[in-house]
Amino acid sequence: MNCAVNSGTLIGVEGQLIRVEIDLIRRLPAMTIVGLPSGAVRESSDRVRSALLHSGFDFPKRRIVVNLAPADIKKQGSAFDLPIALALLFAQGKLPSLDKYLIAGELSLSGKLRPIKGALSLA
Repeated sequence: MNCAVNSGTLIGVEGQLIRVEIDLIRRLPAMTIVGLPSGAVRESSDRVRSALLHSGFDFPKRRIVVNLAPADIKKQGSAFDLPIALALLFAQGKLPSLDKYLIAGELSLSGKLRPIKGALSLA
């Protein structure tokens, strides 16, 4: 199943729309993030897993492919934690479509939200 959520990244001081797409595949469980992610974005897979489990949700036992589109723009920071988590819940049928919203936020391992830099520019 392919699901997507709108998010964003900063290019200088301007916000750039980024589409976070999720695909759950019947293969060995793993999470791959593609679309020119920085190290902090790649690390979000561990934060998302812990945050969802500590918040009482199941983590899919499938191969998870996260695409950050457009792929030619460098994605930085931890603001993709929340959109990835919500897109995963949408892909599992636990949330309705969030297509009308732009979502950005860092997750702690316990599932609490943390502030991000550039929220005003993203808005």
